[in-house]
Amino acid sequence: MTIRLLLADDHAVVRSGLKMLLASETDVEIVGEAGNGSDAVILAGSARPDVILMDIGLPDMTGIEATRLIKSKFPNISIVALTIHEDEEYFFKMLEAGASGYVPKRAAPEELLTAIRAASQGEVYLYPSLAKLLVKDYLSQERAAENKPALDGLTGREQEVLSLLAEGAANNRIAETLVISPKTVERHRENIMRKLKLHSRADLVRYAIRKGIIKA
Repeated sequence: MTIRLLLADDHAVVRSGLKMLLASETDVEIVGEAGNGSDAVILAGSARPDVILMDIGLPDMTGIEATRLIKSKFPNISIVALTIHEDEEYFFKMLEAGASGYVPKRAAPEELLTAIRAASQGEVYLYPSLAKLLVKDYLSQERAAENKPALDGLTGREQEVLSLLAEGAANNRIAETLVISPKTVERHRENIMRKLKLHSRADLVRYAIRKGIIKA
């Protein structure tokens, strides 16, 4: 399967470098380039990429805002942040906006390719040093939270949906895996978020790590 990739970065030299890096990868096809957030949103609709490499510091609309808008319109498109920002404020905001990957620009090319391929399969990829932020965050919440029953009363089916959601799977993929309808998946998702008092993808991932459902 060829991964349709959109590049969103305001620096032409960065985009050129990425094209050179990916030119020899037979499973990746660059289907568009955006130099700002608005163009990234437009191209998400017209080029229909599988994955978008999204810089955070875009002009006219931040990568965070563009990610949130794209995921609301095209939930099956996976977004990987490729950025100079490595502090937790940007990291958690991108996860909450719907990104399923986060890679610093200093990362090795192999790390970026791994993130692109993982995202194309609906999986979550976090650069190791940044994944530690999630661990640190959930440990601080664990110390502050009261002990609760294992998985907080979720049904067996809800636990299956939770596991797949935490791994970054889209509703359609979960529906296919569990042989249920996308509407049923969405209903389970709403019940999970309500029962666990969660409000975002980042909250859900933290919960899944804390409970040992997925590993950081």
